[in-house]
Amino acid sequence: MAQASSRPGQRLFLDTSIAYLKGVGPVRAEAFRRLNVITAGDLLYHIPHRYEDASTVAPIASLEPGMQGTVIGRVISKGIIPTRRGLRIFQAVLRDDTGMIEVSWPGQPFLDRTISKGDTLLVTGAVRFFHGRQLQPREFINLGDDESGTGEGRVLSVYPATDGLSFKIIRSIIEQHLDALLPLVSEYLPDEILSTAAVPSIRDALRMVHRPTSLAEAMRGRERLAFEELFFVSLLHLRAKSLAREERRGIHFANQRQLTTKLKDVLPFQLTNAQTRATREIFADMCSEHRMHRLLQGDVGSGKTIVALFAALLALENGYQAAIMVPTELLAEQHLRTMTALLAPTGVEPVLLTGSLAARERKEVAQRIAGDEPVLVVGTHALVQEATLFARLGFVAVDEQHRFGVEQRKALAAKGEAPDVLLMTATPIPRSLALTMYGDLDVSVLDERPPGRQPVLTAMRHESARDRVLAFVNRQIGQGRQAYIVYPVIEESEKTDLKAATTMYEMLSSGPFAERRVALLHGRIDAEERDAIMRQFRDRELDVLVATTVIEVGIDVPNATVMLIEHPERFGLSQLHQLRGRVGRGADESFCILLGDVSPEAADRLRIFCATDDGFEIARADLRLRGMGDLFGERQSGVPTFRVADPLRDEALLERARLAAEHLLARDPDLGASEQAGLRRVLGERYRRSLELFRVG
Repeated sequence: MAQASSRPGQRLFLDTSIAYLKGVGPVRAEAFRRLNVITAGDLLYHIPHRYEDASTVAPIASLEPGMQGTVIGRVISKGIIPTRRGLRIFQAVLRDDTGMIEVSWPGQPFLDRTISKGDTLLVTGAVRFFHGRQLQPREFINLGDDESGTGEGRVLSVYPATDGLSFKIIRSIIEQHLDALLPLVSEYLPDEILSTAAVPSIRDALRMVHRPTSLAEAMRGRERLAFEELFFVSLLHLRAKSLAREERRGIHFANQRQLTTKLKDVLPFQLTNAQTRATREIFADMCSEHRMHRLLQGDVGSGKTIVALFAALLALENGYQAAIMVPTELLAEQHLRTMTALLAPTGVEPVLLTGSLAARERKEVAQRIAGDEPVLVVGTHALVQEATLFARLGFVAVDEQHRFGVEQRKALAAKGEAPDVLLMTATPIPRSLALTMYGDLDVSVLDERPPGRQPVLTAMRHESARDRVLAFVNRQIGQGRQAYIVYPVIEESEKTDLKAATTMYEMLSSGPFAERRVALLHGRIDAEERDAIMRQFRDRELDVLVATTVIEVGIDVPNATVMLIEHPERFGLSQLHQLRGRVGRGADESFCILLGDVSPEAADRLRIFCATDDGFEIARADLRLRGMGDLFGERQSGVPTFRVADPLRDEALLERARLAAEHLLARDPDLGASEQAGLRRVLGERYRRSLELFRVG
């Protein structure tokens, strides 16, 4: 174990308790523990979460109103200024060698307790004229009485902190021990990986993130640390998938090109390149000796169902049964009608299995699937009930898979000996992110739309345009079209001023649409009545459907041409995209209108939605703005998440990491070579729980 001097007469190791480092002690060690810094080595990996670039500091005398500036100055006076409206403003006057400027923090009087006269502040913000020049900080750092080096310009690291341990103290402790700790670190990534990935060595990277000479250098060091996290997780996923494949013996289908070719020949449209590619990937899985476990993701209207249908026919022409499970009875009925029409020339007649089937019909379906006859069943959760017994289930597709629980999906997959499983979702995310989130699955992506589908014209309108917008909707209805009007809540509440579906239904049906056929639909209406209302809308017995997001995953209504969404700021971009996907399914021009007055920040977000109909781009923006949360949730308890890497922001880096992991495992599947000793050690130290979970040795 490498070692170095710390306190006189004491050796420093990477596994030395943080409490024994000079400047720490028991109290600060406990605070460090809250930050998951237990050892001296952990301190090296406590990475700054942002930087302040003091190398571009401007002299105070050079600041002019309208500029954005960064200054460093000493507090020569301070105080709290009350206003007539009750707002309390903390103000301080900063001085450097060139002059003075007033700095103002409206509504933050508590800063009076943390900023003292004589402190040195680094302040970044806008300069305005208000009784003289005034700087309004966007960010600031209290350097205390330490101005060392700032006059020459430097990049200041800002660390995650906690009660009793400010980022300044952490920076001081790291700076004090960095030169002793860095020589203790040994490289653990193979030279070939470092070279291919074009990232610095670990020792250089740690120096770069803690003591950068520029922001660019700090980002270069961060890139190495992010790469290795993505590389390690890719190794774990790929190794786990490899082990699962070895155990996961499946049905070895043969591509006989009987039913599948018949269907392709009679399709009234041509498959997109993406559909052809995904079908080829699925067929390769099904014709292998291993059980398929694949995710098919695609935008609204990208044609996932037809891909699943080809896979089902491959199972049928091999003498097996196939099942397609969807979340609602209405959707099951729609799929049945669509598939029956498409499959008629092939002689295949799909059957329906839902909870509301009459007892006699359920018995007939049960008898068919309990026999050896190859049959395609489309249904709801009724497919997974104990009474439903398949004689020879070979293929399972689960549509809108996130709407079913893990247990329901498992229950359907367990209906046969080892049926191939295809999970489908219309919530697209970038491919590399999908590979990280669904590392245990193979992933196919439909990133093209079938030709002929018109884009939906999308626009934002202010509240002042309400009457004009409703008049436009009424004109569309007068031309024989139908409209959805969506609200974020069912009922009004004293806690918010949001318009609600129930209240607006009353207002709209007795006001602007008094002459139209209007219905209300929301989640508190029982499922049977909801389906009845949707059937009426589908069959053109209704003109306007006032609803909540219960229609987000609905049925095709080609005659619906208007989607009006109130309080659009209350929805995520991906959710808005799903709602927009309810219209534009016919030949007529369709519209999505966002109605309401929103904040400037919300308007910026909604403009992204209005500017594109690419679900992948919208999902990317949504994830950027709303955050990803815990990538893995409860799907794979124990799978590591990330401290430095961000799979969305670091998408290109993730692709490099995954390729590097694939190449390494192709050469050395067990990582048993002597040159992988350092890699095995770090994997064991950092990801012990995941190694147990994945049984990666």
